[in-house]
Amino acid sequence: MGRKGVCCCCAALRPRYKRLVDNIFPEDPKDGLVKADMEKLTFYAVSAPEKLDRIGAYLAERLSRDVVRHRYGYVLIAMEALDQLLMACHSQSIKPFVESFLHMVAKLLESGEPKLQVLGTNSFVKFANIEEDTPSYHRRYDFFVSRFSAMCHSCDHDPEIQTEIRIAGIRGIQGVVRKTVNDELRATIWEPQHMDKIVPSLLFNMQKIEDIDSRIGPPSSPTGGEKEENPAVLAENCFRELLGRATYGNMNNAVRPVFAHLDHHRLWDPNEFAVSCFKIIMYSIQAQYSHHVIQEILGHLDFRKRDSPRVRAGIIQVLLEAVAIAAKGSIGKLSKSVTSGERRDLKGRAHFCFNHLEGIRKGSGTFSTSSKESDERIVQNAIIQTIGFFGSNLPDYQRSEIMMFIMGKVPVFGTTSQSLDTSHLGDLGTRRIQIMLLRSLLMVTSGYKATTITNALPPPFLDPLLSPSLMEDSELRQLVLEILHNLIDRHDNRAKLRGIRIIPDVSDLKIKRDKISRQDVSFMKKHGQQLYRHIYLGCKEEDNVQKNFELLFTSLALTTIELANEEVVIDLIRLAIALQDIAIINEDNLPMFNRCGVMALVAAYLNFLSQMIAVPAFCQHVSKVIETRSLEASYFLPETIFKDKSNLPKSLEKDEKNLFFLTNKIAESLGGSGYSVERLSVPYVPQVTDEDRLSRRKSIVDTVSIQVDILPGNNTEDKVDNTEEITFEALKKAIDNNGLEEQEKEKRRLVIEKFQKAPFEEIAAQCETKANLLHDRLAQILELTIRPPPSPSGTMTITAGHAHYQSVPVYEMKFPDLCVY
Repeated sequence: MGRKGVCCCCAALRPRYKRLVDNIFPEDPKDGLVKADMEKLTFYAVSAPEKLDRIGAYLAERLSRDVVRHRYGYVLIAMEALDQLLMACHSQSIKPFVESFLHMVAKLLESGEPKLQVLGTNSFVKFANIEEDTPSYHRRYDFFVSRFSAMCHSCDHDPEIQTEIRIAGIRGIQGVVRKTVNDELRATIWEPQHMDKIVPSLLFNMQKIEDIDSRIGPPSSPTGGEKEENPAVLAENCFRELLGRATYGNMNNAVRPVFAHLDHHRLWDPNEFAVSCFKIIMYSIQAQYSHHVIQEILGHLDFRKRDSPRVRAGIIQVLLEAVAIAAKGSIGKLSKSVTSGERRDLKGRAHFCFNHLEGIRKGSGTFSTSSKESDERIVQNAIIQTIGFFGSNLPDYQRSEIMMFIMGKVPVFGTTSQSLDTSHLGDLGTRRIQIMLLRSLLMVTSGYKATTITNALPPPFLDPLLSPSLMEDSELRQLVLEILHNLIDRHDNRAKLRGIRIIPDVSDLKIKRDKISRQDVSFMKKHGQQLYRHIYLGCKEEDNVQKNFELLFTSLALTTIELANEEVVIDLIRLAIALQDIAIINEDNLPMFNRCGVMALVAAYLNFLSQMIAVPAFCQHVSKVIETRSLEASYFLPETIFKDKSNLPKSLEKDEKNLFFLTNKIAESLGGSGYSVERLSVPYVPQVTDEDRLSRRKSIVDTVSIQVDILPGNNTEDKVDNTEEITFEALKKAIDNNGLEEQEKEKRRLVIEKFQKAPFEEIAAQCETKANLLHDRLAQILELTIRPPPSPSGTMTITAGHAHYQSVPVYEMKFPDLCVY
């Protein structure tokens, strides 16, 4: 009798490969594989590779019989033999043998015995690590994907067995991935039906990570023991490996199951796990595919737009984290890794975010509780920050379009532009939207470097940007000034100017500057008055705090560094003297702190300016005034007023000339150095624009009105208050009796265009001529020839500025060539 009770005669008649296979099995399975006979079987298989398929089929037959009979000892021996044969044979004939091998592995995985499932998984992993000479296009792994995914969700009552099975399932999925993803012709693993099983199985095990924050960076290299014992760590590494092998065509198939898993398990609120998942995704995929993931998040956000605010907030925060990672240098700058078409897609996503934001805010009217309002605020903040990241990832030449787009969405009181509709939110809600949009604009402009200031501040962008700086909100004005700093500062000097102070030696700051270009000179001629005006009006706000004065000082200093030629220097000095007059005259009834703050601002700026232009006489005058203030009125200096608000004076004496910067002294000092100082004698007056109406502030100039009192009867003492206001329209109707409306419109257009584009000297000269003409006309009115009638018909009252002329008898009045602008 031979081994296992087989008759010797019968054994001799059996095929040799069967006899060799039978010989590797001992009488007692505890003795293990018979190594000597295994070597004979291996030699035979290598020498006669055409017999491999028969060897594999016979081993599979024996293994199936032993599994059914629960003879697990022989099952282990059979699998060990299969593994050794698999590792030893690398010929073309191995493919039929592989089919038998996979059939045996499937038998083990189908069994309900955990040990056999683990055994089958281990054998499959060994097979997955073998590189075949040629791919097998007909081979499919659908069963193994399904079975390994099911093992990842094992719920065995024994925790140790449960962990063991889950680890085996994850390792099996990892083996399937490694076996299939390297061959593009065998890309069935990326099909949605497989990804819908693999990805959720890995995420289910990744949820067990206790310390999420410790695994949000690039792939780590955990120790072998940690890999084997922790399903969460193994699942995460398998997930990273899967994403790292994803290509352009199958990236979406790998990402979309993540959304399904997070939706099904309600993991958007709270969203810690969702954030960690997408951090892993963004760090694992190739840099050029980052925009695909971001696009998928945006699409899912749109899909869930009707969900609760907290769910949408969770998705938005995931989007923000994904964009932030895409912008970091760890995976390369996104703007360098995508094509121009993909960059245009980024701008489209910014539009998408704003549309979603508007939809959120329109829908938020249905929520009344404070918690839901807070949730909506979280969503809005996340969207705005995301838009800022989108914009910052674009190149400079495209970033300006995003800047224009965001600025067009800022709601301004009294306008009917394309801005976001905030009519249902009230003033507080509108203010919150304004702040969020300006903050996103601040993020977009950070690091923006334009070759010319015209490119950074084109007129369609400059006008709406400066409008919020007139609003009665200090935070809005601060944001506008910070945005201006980002755009004006092209040499990174802002950090050196941080904080308002008297700088002893400006040369120590090592200011960087270039020669003013012709484009910048042209910009200041056209738009300089707008910048001066907003700085001037910004100093008159009652709610100004220290930060406002610091930002105003930085604005003046940056304008001096980047845009100042001799003409602009004179304008800035006129502006500084006008700011000093605000504090001294105090027509706006500003608090004492604001008046002293403006005086300190003027001192700090003129000290900076005098050292920048390096005119000794000018520096001497400024230094003398500052020294006098430090001795007699330290509250006029920034080092005192912003640190000790209790040391405020009761009043400001206008006669203390030694504490003020004097125009005649400045003109005398600059004139000796070749500056054209004629315009210093002309006080600075800000332009009047429609922005005053939009900003909800009082008009900054007095209106000129002419009123005529009609007195009935002969008794001039019995006056009747019956006045008629003669406005420009009334005068035009009285004068224009020949249908000259079109000519008047054209004249007004030419006047506006002239004031916008003509040089300052020409405008000043013309204004002086008009003033003289008006003076002559008033004199003519006062010297009218009086022809005594039977009884006086009326008296005339003229109000022009602060001059009043009353009770002038009127018999015949003529206004030759009177033009009103």
